Formats: sequence, C-alpha cells, structure tokens
Amino acid sequence: MIKEDPHRINDKIRGVYTVRVVGEGVEQGVYPFEEALKMAQDMSLDLVEISAAADPPVCRIVDYKKFLYDLKKKQKEIKAKQSVVEVKEIRFGPNTDEHDVNFKLAHARKFLQEGHKVKAFVFFKGRTIVFKERGEILLLKFAQDLEDVGVVESMPKLEGKRMIMYFIPKKKK
Repeated sequence: MIKEDPHRINDKIRGVYTVRVVGEGVEQGVYPFEEALKMAQDMSLDLVEISAAADPPVCRIVDYKKFLYDLKKKQKEIKAKQSVVEVKEIRFGPNTDEHDVNFKLAHARKFLQEGHKVKAFVFFKGRTIVFKERGEILLLKFAQDLEDVGVVESMPKLEGKRMIMYFIPKKKK
C-alpha cells in the first residue's frame, strides 16, 4: 500500500496557471506555473504547493523530503509541549475525622503541585444528607488549607448525594 503525499508537488500540481513562489534563495513573486517548475528543477529542488486555497496558490521551492522532516519535527515539538490535565478525586463523608482530612489534604496538595485538577466531594450516604452544613464547612476548610497551592474553581454545590468543589493549580511565576 503506497501512502499518498499530503502535498501536491511538481507535476502533480494541476489546473494552475500562475503561482506565488516563496523559498530560500528565490525571488518571491507571482510566476507562470511552467516557469516556477523550471526554476525548481534548475535548483534540483521540488515545487511544493503550500496553500491551494490562496489566489494564486502558494508554492515553495524546497527539498520535499527535508520539508516533510521539518514538518514532522514541528508537530512532534507541539505534541511534546501539550500537557494532559487529569482530574484527581478526593472523597469525604460528612463525619470525616480531622486526621483523615489532613491525610487527604496532603494528597490534594501533591496533586495540585503536579499540575492536576482536584475534585473534592462529600458523599452523603443514607440519612447523612441532613448534615449538608457539615459537608460545606468541611469543603470550605479544605479550600482554605489549599490556598497556597491551588485556586478554587467552583464553590461547593450539591448534586444529588454529593457536594462537589473543584480546585485548579496556582500558576507558577
């Protein structure tokens, strides 16, 4: 199976009478297609169509293999710079003990320092739903303790049997 080139090059550029030529060591301008192709061949390079939608189409005189290599390298760089933000969850009950809260606080702090988003929630099981205030106080105190590493993205809100609050990491200076 032969992979088709993503760009039209040399003789594969059809239905075009004039092209805008760019490239190193080339006088930029609008040329008849035949002349542009001859210029590329004289330099032992390829005429590569960069932007077919432009009027006239933009072509670059360049070594096509090197052009593809540079393109792939740029895409790899862009991909490396992207960061995937994960949402880490921390679950409490409305009657969670102080020690357990501190333990979970350490985990949340670590997640935020690593650049992850944190979703802290109080899960109300059965009749514990009557302690909504306790859950809210717990989350607000949790937010206060995380002030140095994180920012509150959303205040506590009750969704069904859960009271949820989101934190995002603070921007590093």
